[in-house]
Amino acid sequence: MARLSLLILFFISGSAALIYELVWFYLVELVVGASSLSMAVLLSIFMGGMALGSALLPRLVSASYHPLRVVAVLEGSIGVVGLAIPFALPYVHQAYVAAAGAGYSGVGARAAVCVLVLLPPTMLMGATLPAISRWTRATADGASTVGLIYMANIAGGAFGAALAGFYLLRVFDTFVASGVAAAINMAGALFALWLAGRAVYTPAIAVSTGGSSDPPVAATIYAVAALSGLTALGAQVVWTRQLSLLFGASVYTFSVILSVFLVGLGLGSLAGSTVARRVEPGRSLGVAQLLLVLSIGWAAWAIVGLLPGWQPTATFLPWVYASPALAFAFDALRCAVALLPATTCWGASFPLALAAATGGADAGRPVARVNAVNTVGALLGALGFTLLGIPYLGSHYAQQLLVAIAAVGAGLMLLRGTKVLAPAILVAVTAVASMAIVPQVPGRLIAYGRSVNSWDSIKRFLYLTEGATASIAVTEHVGGARQFHIAGKVEASDLDVDMRLERMLGHVPALLHPNPRSVLIVGVGAGVTAGALAIHPEVERIVICEIEPAVPASARIHFGNQNHHVLDDPRVQLVFDDARHFLQTTNETFDIITSDPIHPWVRGAATLYSLEYLELVRAHLNPGGVVTQWIPLYETDVRSVKSEIATFAQVFPDTTLWNPDLLEEGYDLVALGRVDPRPIDEAAIDRRLTASGTVRESLEGVVLPTASAILSTYAGRSRDLAPWLADAEINRERHLRLQYFAGLAANTDHRYGIFQELVALRRYPADLFVVSAELEAQLRRWYAR
Repeated sequence: MARLSLLILFFISGSAALIYELVWFYLVELVVGASSLSMAVLLSIFMGGMALGSALLPRLVSASYHPLRVVAVLEGSIGVVGLAIPFALPYVHQAYVAAAGAGYSGVGARAAVCVLVLLPPTMLMGATLPAISRWTRATADGASTVGLIYMANIAGGAFGAALAGFYLLRVFDTFVASGVAAAINMAGALFALWLAGRAVYTPAIAVSTGGSSDPPVAATIYAVAALSGLTALGAQVVWTRQLSLLFGASVYTFSVILSVFLVGLGLGSLAGSTVARRVEPGRSLGVAQLLLVLSIGWAAWAIVGLLPGWQPTATFLPWVYASPALAFAFDALRCAVALLPATTCWGASFPLALAAATGGADAGRPVARVNAVNTVGALLGALGFTLLGIPYLGSHYAQQLLVAIAAVGAGLMLLRGTKVLAPAILVAVTAVASMAIVPQVPGRLIAYGRSVNSWDSIKRFLYLTEGATASIAVTEHVGGARQFHIAGKVEASDLDVDMRLERMLGHVPALLHPNPRSVLIVGVGAGVTAGALAIHPEVERIVICEIEPAVPASARIHFGNQNHHVLDDPRVQLVFDDARHFLQTTNETFDIITSDPIHPWVRGAATLYSLEYLELVRAHLNPGGVVTQWIPLYETDVRSVKSEIATFAQVFPDTTLWNPDLLEEGYDLVALGRVDPRPIDEAAIDRRLTASGTVRESLEGVVLPTASAILSTYAGRSRDLAPWLADAEINRERHLRLQYFAGLAANTDHRYGIFQELVALRRYPADLFVVSAELEAQLRRWYAR
């Protein structure tokens, strides 16, 4: 049988696998939440299933079965399970919500969901490579062929990642993407059966499904394979964080990084498979690990020392942002410059390890073991550097640790069977040199990310940390402003424009609600919104839901005066969890829920703008409850803003919009919805302001001293915007279109035009406002212009 047929078969298999991976991670996150804990559980089960499937295949499936028929059964089974998962998850979700707890509790329930959903298909995926390896025989040439098959599988994965990330999930939804992947699996199963009918398979010898002894050198080979997997996924975690800061943390950036990573692995696997036929594979594996030591240092330096200088600006390569396709291609090029050397070394290490471990009659056994230990190592790398490496060591020391681990792998192979000291000296010198070029991660990158023009605007850093889910900075601007940064962008500050927004998100709903006693705040930021709500005398309980534990620490230390030291208030309960997951798993209801999520082009944030999330919010509001949500007009386009407002208005039909911008030029908006809409009374608001001097003083600080000033920020309502919203796309969880088209508009600035389109439809809300004749006349004249 032609080798090309096997390569085509596993290209098909790999493309389906990566489509599933992107879809499943997203769907299961909707059930168990998107916190670092949930991601750790997800990764554990996903990669653990792959390793388990690889290890069990030789034990459970006799070598006498035709390998291609085994692969056909595996591919067909993956397709069936993959197609069923999106339909079964709602039922799994119902059972989970009934059993799970909010916050970081309920770990067992989260793990149970992941095991139920991900373990069966990932075990099937992990079994495909050792299954086909039985066709190749347990020789060096056979191991090289398996390496080529692995290369084809990875190349298919790169194609699948790009197809899902740039097309299927952008244009269609998770059901369609799953259907495409299932169809690819079925095509692969049929192709494998067709090949099996044309190729006679004769097992090398009759073997039992029990254990067999390893080759004498296998222990070292397996250890190096595990270390290689550990450094690969550990580095991917660190580099994805840094590159997401530099490129912008959109869904497209994630797909670009993943695709480039897989392309490098594929190229390396091709090279390793070729070398394994001509050179002693154990020694070559040691050389690959030695080159990896240098390559990790290169990537660490290039990401922060080279690539920021290639960031497109108004004066440097401005044409790159002429279209999203050009921008993504340029990001892929920059990513390749940094990552390809290391990913090629990792890719080469796998077939070289296979060739070095080859022995015995059943070729599936060494392949299964190398594949299993490599995957277990990858699991440890992903978890270790997500939960421990970045948060506790920081990216700088984490990358130096990666260099050291790669050096251990190189030493194990190059020193095997020799007493010569030269290899040890070479490994040590190379490791020290590589560690020396690993730079500190610039605070400017953490603070401003892709906005390199703003890097020099920082006077000093007040707070800088890398958390489990995000990197955080608090800076003092050269102009004197104090700014809070997350995901490489400013999310809050003590500037008037930001303070006005942050206080409006809290004060406006509190003043419109007749008696706000309980409050839920989604996202801490600088804590200003929470502080605004805390000074209302009626408020008795405040729950703050935050996904990154490092954020409240920065708000407490550096924005205490602006947030009224709310994080030290005994009425406040901090919950570290994904807000959607928290609402799913709590029975508590609130008078006010206010949400200030990160920009919707940031990967994952669009969930907090979805129809299902807003329905959860409404279900957790008490009678008369009020909700506010931030709507950005900058770094976005008309289509994205329409989607955000239309989705909000579908849940809260009498949605009103409020403009924090003092100049009325458009920057962002506050969307406000109420369970029981009632007239907004100017006199009632003024009485509330008179009764609380602290509230009045807080609003005076942002030029909103009276009810008339507050009502003058009215920017429109959804019913008046109906013609403008007619073509808006509702943002649903099964198809988060918002994060895809918002990601395409992240490098644009249409704020003024969007705002003018909105206010062109603004009308005086005679049925909504109860105000003085003077204010009514003023607003009518204003709106008429």
